[in-house]
Amino acid sequence: MRTAAGFSFAGNRRPLALVTFGSLHFVDIAVVVAYLAAVLYIGKRASGGTGSEEGFFLAGRKLGKAYQFFLTFGNATEPQGAVSTASLVFQRGVTGVWFSFQTVFMNPWFWFMNTWFRRVRLVTAAELFEDRFGSRGLARLYAVFQVAVACVFLGFGNYAAYKIASSLVVKPAAQWSAAERAAVDAYRELRQIETQASAGPLPAATSSRLAALRDRNARGELHSYITLLRSLPFYVVFTLVVGTYIVLGGMAAAAVNEALQGVLIIVFSVLLIPTGLAAIGGWSQLAHKVPKQMANLFAGEGGSPVFIGAVLFVSLVQIHGLSHNMGIFGSARNEFAARFSVTGNYLKRFMIILWAFAGLIAIALFGVGGLADPDVVWGAMSNRLLGPGLIGLMLAGVLAGTMSTLAAKALAISSLFTRTFYRHFRPDATAAQAVTSARWTIVTVLALGVASAELMGDVESIVKLVLTVNVPFGAAILLIFFWRRLTATAVWWSVLLSVLVILVAPLLAANFTAVRQSPALAVTSRNAAGQSVPVYWKQLVRTRPDDPASPLEGRGRFSFECWVLSRVGLDPVKLTPSGREAANFNFDGLFPFLVLGLVSLLTRPTDPNRVAQFYGKMRTPVGATPELEELAMAETRRQPARFDDTKLFPRSSWEFCRWDRVDTIGFIACCALSAAIVGLFVLLLRLAA
Repeated sequence: MRTAAGFSFAGNRRPLALVTFGSLHFVDIAVVVAYLAAVLYIGKRASGGTGSEEGFFLAGRKLGKAYQFFLTFGNATEPQGAVSTASLVFQRGVTGVWFSFQTVFMNPWFWFMNTWFRRVRLVTAAELFEDRFGSRGLARLYAVFQVAVACVFLGFGNYAAYKIASSLVVKPAAQWSAAERAAVDAYRELRQIETQASAGPLPAATSSRLAALRDRNARGELHSYITLLRSLPFYVVFTLVVGTYIVLGGMAAAAVNEALQGVLIIVFSVLLIPTGLAAIGGWSQLAHKVPKQMANLFAGEGGSPVFIGAVLFVSLVQIHGLSHNMGIFGSARNEFAARFSVTGNYLKRFMIILWAFAGLIAIALFGVGGLADPDVVWGAMSNRLLGPGLIGLMLAGVLAGTMSTLAAKALAISSLFTRTFYRHFRPDATAAQAVTSARWTIVTVLALGVASAELMGDVESIVKLVLTVNVPFGAAILLIFFWRRLTATAVWWSVLLSVLVILVAPLLAANFTAVRQSPALAVTSRNAAGQSVPVYWKQLVRTRPDDPASPLEGRGRFSFECWVLSRVGLDPVKLTPSGREAANFNFDGLFPFLVLGLVSLLTRPTDPNRVAQFYGKMRTPVGATPELEELAMAETRRQPARFDDTKLFPRSSWEFCRWDRVDTIGFIACCALSAAIVGLFVLLLRLAA
């Protein structure tokens, strides 16, 4: 099959006698089947040590530095990261990498925060609210909220895996239906007219045709390829495998699989670079085939310090609310093992660089805008560049990485439900009964992830949702660790208002006709390329596709943040597109802190004895052995203020501690490594240009 960009999928170049399912070779299928069998075997082998809750959820708190490295790397480095990064770079140029690459500046912060999640000595993040405030209601609210969050993350993982797999199983052109052929032909026509438009003004009739085709493309009606793979059967089979191995082996199975999957993720991240460079004619061709502006990490709107800072800020806030933080860092054998897991995050930053170059190579291969669905960039490249066996290895790597993400999320949610609901209502249940409850919860959550994936749209919108969905609780957990004056009432108000403002209003606005079709909201501005872009909506389309004169209506996410800011004097129309995105992210990150601070100062403080015990525990280092740990905590319970001399601000409500030698050396090393990675990325881009 050949698209308007002039590329053909590799599957159609293989001998038909060897093809067993669309463009997949039987060797590819054998590789994938072998991987799935290995995963199930690992789950079965790990099932022997999952009789207790700590054994199932935290692997008995016995995971050393190596497992912590792979757990962190596997959870941070998921295929949806590869898919989204390559897709955003393909659409925006290399500045699209900042949605994920900004995390390179977070690593020094992780050097400290990983310790706090280990020192809190809890099994789930929900228990933080009981431990700190004595509030079971907040713990349950967190658990329920995280089920919804898990649906987003699990759905994204399923969606990303499907996008790659579907573009690897391509339907031959001879088997297209009339509707499928029309969709591909219309996309080819769109690409041809856009090429003409870039060369000069179009005739009125052609210009109208271009507008109509763009509107159809925005609705998802045009395609650059046709797949044999249907989404729902794929999600069901994929989820069954994940559910089986994680239900059998719990966190121990997840940890062992992370090691295997981490290797496969590295392999599939590397595969496309040499093959892609060879296909475009070598490294030097990047400079000729990729527009210069698209290869500059700091050029244009998406590379501005304001935009990068806004994405970093909201990402830093939300990351504290992730439900699996406690499972990963709490399973560490000691504090240094928890801290050492930051190395897994650094390896991910190198993977992001590879994914970004894959996006640039895709631009060189397919041309700017050369795919109707930019979310299939990774799969389209794989099908174009890789041969039998390597396609299977790529698909196994994608499945591996997605499984690791789904497993960690499902385990975190199952532990939340078991500890926050099941244990509360059945306090006398045995450990075996609690683990059984957790296993059924995993099944339920994975099923919800399938339903969520079926509702997903484009990668860019999902990435922005992932960056903000955990902000309401991320802000609360961050202040729980560091501000003694925080109250439970403030957390309630902050979470409920933030969910309404940051999530509900923006995501549901398009369901109301009066909002969707409001002329006041159907306004546009110009981007750097001079194109008209919506101000308040993800997309604007005609209410009647066949009538170019019909009114515009909004589609996708509504920028409720910019609308609120417009009510207080800011004119979003005057901002650049990335300026509006930065305003959204800064608003989302700041809003919950404002509510938390104001309501806390206006409400009664938490019981001083409970607060003293909590922060005494947080300042008590984890013991090297279980016996030393118990002695240390017994002494802290008797004298919760015994480490008050380590506070940075002794007579304040802030609980920051003075740095010791390990803190200082680790922080400096992390900063140096972060700077080196950014420097390496910039150097490689300059060499490519």
